[in-house]
Amino acid sequence: MLNRVRSAVAHLVSSGGAPPPRPKSPDLPNSTSAPPADPPQAPRSPPARAGSGSAAPARTVESRASFCRPTFLQLSPGGLRRADDHAGRAVQSPPDTGRRLPWSTGYAEVINSGKSRHNEDQACCEVVYVEGRRSVSGAPREPSRGQGLCFYYWGLFDGHAGGRAAEMASRLLHRHIREQLKDLVEILQDPSPPPLCLPSTPGAPGSSDSSHLVGPQSCWSSQKEVTHESLVVGAIENAFQFMDEQMARERHGHQVEGGCCALVVVYLLGKVYVANAGDSRAIIVRNGEIIPMSREFTPETERQRLQMLGFLKPELLGGEFTHLEFPRRVQPKELGQRMLYRDQNMTGWAYKKIELEDLRFPLVCGEGKKARMMATIGVTRGLGDHNLRVCSSTLPIKPFLSSFPEVRVYDLTQYEHCPDDVLVLGTDGLWDVTSDCEVAATVDRVLSAYEPNDPSRYTALAQALVLGARGTPRDRGWRLPNNKLGSGDDISVFVIPLGGPGSYS
Repeated sequence: MLNRVRSAVAHLVSSGGAPPPRPKSPDLPNSTSAPPADPPQAPRSPPARAGSGSAAPARTVESRASFCRPTFLQLSPGGLRRADDHAGRAVQSPPDTGRRLPWSTGYAEVINSGKSRHNEDQACCEVVYVEGRRSVSGAPREPSRGQGLCFYYWGLFDGHAGGRAAEMASRLLHRHIREQLKDLVEILQDPSPPPLCLPSTPGAPGSSDSSHLVGPQSCWSSQKEVTHESLVVGAIENAFQFMDEQMARERHGHQVEGGCCALVVVYLLGKVYVANAGDSRAIIVRNGEIIPMSREFTPETERQRLQMLGFLKPELLGGEFTHLEFPRRVQPKELGQRMLYRDQNMTGWAYKKIELEDLRFPLVCGEGKKARMMATIGVTRGLGDHNLRVCSSTLPIKPFLSSFPEVRVYDLTQYEHCPDDVLVLGTDGLWDVTSDCEVAATVDRVLSAYEPNDPSRYTALAQALVLGARGTPRDRGWRLPNNKLGSGDDISVFVIPLGGPGSYS
């Protein structure tokens, strides 16, 4: 309830403009258009039927539009109602009778225990074809499916302050990645180093001779080496930024309120690219070894970046916050005393004399899951949140939030994987109550109970991870076997096999 009130207040007081839009490619659809040149696919699970209460019509429309689940779950209307039941919290997975996800990927999800009205997580799993936009020589490319590339794509999107941003990202982010890869199709298939510049189209702006603008060559000792891998990383980073800018442009017309964390995996040309913006997590479990493939971005982990921005642009703090961090809130009676603090450059602590401006609320406060930035939000990277304001204030929070992901790369060709080697993706609902070691133990326990060539083993593993984090209902809520509280959050899990029969077909 508090989140919805904050979201409503933020929408009413919002007065900030969208960032300057980038040029939009005519090939990229808006949030409501159908994808061009994509293979036909089943429609997204339809919205749940509204209840028989006397809610206002606008609220009914919002409810219908905001509640949908991933297409690949193939949920019937009854299945949608079960998926939206906070009391039963039934685990949802793709049906065994339907077409399996690529690589026999396993997936499972469960709704929260009442934290929000609907499940605000979303997921996407696609095989995406990329056709080159042009040849490196500058000559127009004849359309040919033999000249393109395919990439495999998995995405988890953990929404907050509503599910609209997560739903929009799940539909469009892979298309932005495809758009960014179009210029790279021929380059990535050529083993020679990438060209420094792509030729301009004749007559296009900037295509005239500008050799007179080039400075002395003596300042360049050599050309920097750029790898094909770094081009893919850059394409994914730019795609996140374009997705965020599209949300900014369309947030009013399509009511894209709130935001979402995004955890994305792209498999292309033998390498796995894991991009994370938020507090979801990905790990590889290989022969019992745990390989972290992401890190969480929270006010604690990004304290110095946030403080540096507040230091360089104090106007963003609005006279309400201080960029300095103290062990606790400074009290007026402590003026003139020396207290422990640290600034944007420090990893340790030192003492300083308390001054009047130190009485302002700290930009970063709390610790662990209770850490908050500007006393409002617990993540520092993600998509959306363009309308988010400090509670009881018009001060925007978006300038401190970054949409750029951290991208880590894993080369599948460097190792010989067995069927029990997997990449596990999970939203924070899983990791809040489950450690990496516990996940690895579950991987070993569940997969050892199935034949290596049984494609259902990875779905069973995803379900076991979700059930283990959810717990079982008892008198005092959902509990784990050790009687600790289970996760009351939405939980979504992908299990991607890295080896074994049929994994790459």
